[in-house]
Amino acid sequence: MGLSQQLWQTNLDLAQASLNHAFVQGIYDGTLPKANFAYYVGQDAFFLEAFARAYSIAAAKAPDWEGFRAFHDLGGGVLEELQLHGRYAQTWGVDLAQVQPGAATRRYTDFLLATAWSQEVDLTAVAMSPCMRLYAYIGQSLAQRGIPSHQYGDWVATYSGDAFAALAQQLETFVDRYSREGEPVQTAYRYALACEHDFFQAAWEARSSGTKGDGEPRYLE
Repeated sequence: MGLSQQLWQTNLDLAQASLNHAFVQGIYDGTLPKANFAYYVGQDAFFLEAFARAYSIAAAKAPDWEGFRAFHDLGGGVLEELQLHGRYAQTWGVDLAQVQPGAATRRYTDFLLATAWSQEVDLTAVAMSPCMRLYAYIGQSLAQRGIPSHQYGDWVATYSGDAFAALAQQLETFVDRYSREGEPVQTAYRYALACEHDFFQAAWEARSSGTKGDGEPRYLE
């Protein structure tokens, strides 16, 4: 078993908690209020922009050409994911340019970017891989019951697909190649998974707080 799988198995409790979270289950069964999903779309778009930047930093620090090219390719996958969020934003009237990160979002992005800038690529890959593996795990787990036909069905289809699973596996390949087991690796991996759970919790707790002067909805964490 490679390091990436060891880390995943060790922290499966947090992954299961995210899968079972009311926010995720509400996406699958279609009962999640649109206001909560709209908040999530904006926050996740902000997060993904930071994620793409972390990939670029990792590419610059990669010790070999294969790693450099792979991290750039993975960054391209994030850009495709952002296109999905762009479609969601149009559907629910979310202006992504006006999104302000909530506390849970900021904690996560600050952690990822600080790791990318201050650490070598081995720890950056470890800090980023839980997000990819968790979403693949959630998507595939939900899809075992079928892809829903309601408004959130595309979300399940995207994260349960083979293309997304391949991106998660690609990143884990570089965790196995570059990283070595130790306390910093264990800590970074578990912290990232905890941030994912907190991210879902913040979206679940989000409530509409009325409208701005321009009539656009405003959501607070």
